[in-house]
Amino acid sequence: MATTPVATITSLISVNIKMEYSVQLTFREQWLDERLKFDDIGGRLKYLTLTEANRVWMPDLFFSNEKEGHFHNIIMPNVYIRIFPYGSVLYSIRISLTLACPMNLKLYPLDRQVCSLRMASYGWTTADLVFLWKEGDPVQVVKNLHLPRFTLEKFLTDYCNSKTNTGEYSCLKVDLLFKREFSYYLIQIYIPCCMLVIVSWVSFWLDQGAVPARVSLGVTTLLTMATQTSGINASLPPVSYTKAIDVWTGVCLTFVFGALLEFALVNYASRSADRAADMHRENMKKKRREMEQASLDAASDLLDTDSNATFAMKPLVRHPGDPLALEKLRQCEVHMQAPKRPNCCRSWLSKFPTSPFKKVPCLGRGQCSRSKRIDVISRITFPLVFALFNLVYWSTYLFREEEED
Repeated sequence: MATTPVATITSLISVNIKMEYSVQLTFREQWLDERLKFDDIGGRLKYLTLTEANRVWMPDLFFSNEKEGHFHNIIMPNVYIRIFPYGSVLYSIRISLTLACPMNLKLYPLDRQVCSLRMASYGWTTADLVFLWKEGDPVQVVKNLHLPRFTLEKFLTDYCNSKTNTGEYSCLKVDLLFKREFSYYLIQIYIPCCMLVIVSWVSFWLDQGAVPARVSLGVTTLLTMATQTSGINASLPPVSYTKAIDVWTGVCLTFVFGALLEFALVNYASRSADRAADMHRENMKKKRREMEQASLDAASDLLDTDSNATFAMKPLVRHPGDPLALEKLRQCEVHMQAPKRPNCCRSWLSKFPTSPFKKVPCLGRGQCSRSKRIDVISRITFPLVFALFNLVYWSTYLFREEEED
């Protein structure tokens, strides 16, 4: 016996994180039972209608990937059976189903998912019962069908007969291709993560002495990014592979954490510079005391000499006519080096007081220290690396999405 099912999908309720989707449909199937032939009284009787399905034989069809399902009984049971004079039976019922949908989330949220609706015979083998799709639009979808976060791109009908130890069983399936709406995730995930990363870079422009401001900014952005990541993972099923959103949130979290570590390095370099400056000042004071002590010792030695001794004093100023002065002026030559061509990049960077190209000794907080050079390098390096990551990320996953299509 051959039966011809027809399905009309009236609404798709949701596709959720439990790898399942809910659908409401009007299911129809038609078969021929010669035992139900009757006289149509000269064509005046088109068909008979029954409201109780247990009064006639019915195929043992079931939905193999169903998790939950129920019939609709408001106001009356949404089911009817029509029996035509030549023995053809039309069965129609409205049902709501929750069906399993195994998903591949490697490209999430840039992914497409294929969810199936499988209908098979439970006890009758193909020797007794065969399911066949009706020719010409066996599956209809209402035009105003709407899904949150998904778009139904297309659907395909196929056969999925299965063989077991007890025989071969007839099976039909409908593959529904869903495309995830990316605009929602762009607004809710990607843009906020970018903003958090950029806010963490503000600490590079704060003074290295503003320790409370820089620490609070780094810790706040780090905790916010961690909360954002945990919220994203909570809305997804646990899988063993890495998803596209995991790569994004992981790298953003790394950038925020790196900005916090950069301040730790800046603070360490600043304290090292202060210790070096203090040691330099102590050494200068020590040398000055030694020189003063040596001058006092020399003065005391002079005072102890004989008062009758004579000293040969050389004049401190030479007159213009002095031949010795003229001879020394002739020996004095001036050597000037040819001016070098200015380097544009170095000239531009030299305008910054913290430029790493200025070779100024680090003697305190107000001078060009190593810590300030770290901040300047970070202002340029972090945005460039993040922009490079964005270029690689979007080109990689968008290209993989096109390949799957």
